[in-house]
Amino acid sequence: MTTYASTVSPDRESTGLQAVLLDMDGTLVDTEDLWWEAECSLLAEHGHVLGPADRQAVVGGPMSRVVAHLLAVSGADLTAELFSAMINERFTQMIAGGVPLRPGAAALLAELAAEGVPTALVSAAHRRIIDLVLRSLGGHPFGFTVAGDEVERTKPHPDPYLLAAARLGADPARCVVIEDAPTGVRAGEAAGCRVLAVPSVTPIEALPGRTVLESLEGVSVALLRGLVPGTDRASR
Repeated sequence: MTTYASTVSPDRESTGLQAVLLDMDGTLVDTEDLWWEAECSLLAEHGHVLGPADRQAVVGGPMSRVVAHLLAVSGADLTAELFSAMINERFTQMIAGGVPLRPGAAALLAELAAEGVPTALVSAAHRRIIDLVLRSLGGHPFGFTVAGDEVERTKPHPDPYLLAAARLGADPARCVVIEDAPTGVRAGEAAGCRVLAVPSVTPIEALPGRTVLESLEGVSVALLRGLVPGTDRASR
């Protein structure tokens, strides 16, 4: 496992919220249905119909797990590498006209930028897909983005979130991860971050250190600061 050292800058507050790390598909953009449609349509062309249990198994990625599951249940005579490329290509075609933001996402991103809160986009999607999605949105406020094909181990491993925290000079325990799927929630928690879950397809249980809300509507910087121990309420 790669170690990502997180050195908090001397001028960075030692308590309170230091950064917000956000997932992309299903969290900020309404693309989970598009991924599923791409996967279903491709396997239908190979004579296999996917069911609800398959969707629960693949939601949230990563692509390696999605491909392994779908090839196993379908028996399609395709290599993992080829099928992965086919899914990404079909999805790319489907987002050519743009992708919609999830409810509350635009307002939250605007407030994070206005408040000067360091942010990173952390996705299991490949770099090509992330860049296409962000381009369709006309720009983004993130300090940087982490793609699933840029880390040795992607979600549900903690590596991408540890990398993001380290690059921002933040203590993972002072970061809030925002996710929509169990895979990403596990990654954020394994990294030692506080997690705000806004489930898109699969229900997620609220647990200590994990907050579950129906959507991003009404989620504010003040709310996110309140999720991190040591936040000075007067500073909100």
